[in-house]
Amino acid sequence: MSEFKSKPDAIFSEPLQQVSDFVFDQRVVEVFPDMINRSVPGYQSILQGIGQLTKRYAQANSNLYDLGASLGAATLAMRQNVQGLSGVQLIAVDNSPAMVERCRLHLQGYRSDVPVSVRCEDIQQSALENASVVTMNFTLQFVPPEQRHAVLANIYDNLRPGGVLLLSEKFTSADPAMNAMLIDLHHEFKRANGYSELEISQKRAAIENVMRIDSLETHRQRLEAIGFAAVQVWFQCYNFAAMLAVKPS
Repeated sequence: MSEFKSKPDAIFSEPLQQVSDFVFDQRVVEVFPDMINRSVPGYQSILQGIGQLTKRYAQANSNLYDLGASLGAATLAMRQNVQGLSGVQLIAVDNSPAMVERCRLHLQGYRSDVPVSVRCEDIQQSALENASVVTMNFTLQFVPPEQRHAVLANIYDNLRPGGVLLLSEKFTSADPAMNAMLIDLHHEFKRANGYSELEISQKRAAIENVMRIDSLETHRQRLEAIGFAAVQVWFQCYNFAAMLAVKPS
C-alpha cells in the first residue's frame, strides 16, 4: 500500500555489463513499493478495487487467499474490508523469503481482529481449502505458461460456490499496432514517473524471460474452460488489467 515505506528504486539506474533475470530478492524488497507504484499504472486503484470486491464476495467462515502476496498490499486491502465478518481468515503466500519476512512486518503494523498468516510457499504447491476470495495480483504472469491452467483449476476446485478469483495481469494485444501503442504508453508513464531510458530498457531485458504475458482473450478462454461462469474486466489502464472470475453458485 502507499503507506509502506520504501527506498527509491534505482536498481537499473547504472549501466550493467550483463542484465540478469529479474528476481524478487532483498534489493527488490527494499524498493518494491516505489517500483510498483512507478511501474504499474493504476496500481492503487486496483488495490482499492480488490478491497471493495472482497467486501462484496467474502463469505463468513471461509478462507481468503492472496497468492503472490509480495509485501502484503492486497492482503491488507482485503483484511480492511472484512472487519466484522465472522469466521474469516486471510492467508498470504509468496515464494520469496525476503518478501515474506517483510510482509509479516508490514501486516503486524496494522491492527485488526481478522487473523492472517503468511506462508513462504510456491503457489503451485500451496494447499487451498474453503476459499471464498482468491487474489492473484500480478502473480500469474510469473508462472510458466504451461502450468497456469493447473494453478487456476486448483483455485477453482477449492473455491466455494459463489466464490471469486481476483486476477490482475499485464497483457498483450493480438493486434501488433495496438500492442506497440500500449507498450509506448506504458513507457511514457514510466518516464513521467522519473525512470530513464536506461532503466526502462534494462528492466525490460531483466524481466522478459521471467514474465511471459497472455492476451486478455487467452485469460478469458482459460478461465471459462475451467468452469468460471462470469469473467469481467473491471479495471484497465494501458496494457494492465484486473479481472473478476466468479464460480457458479
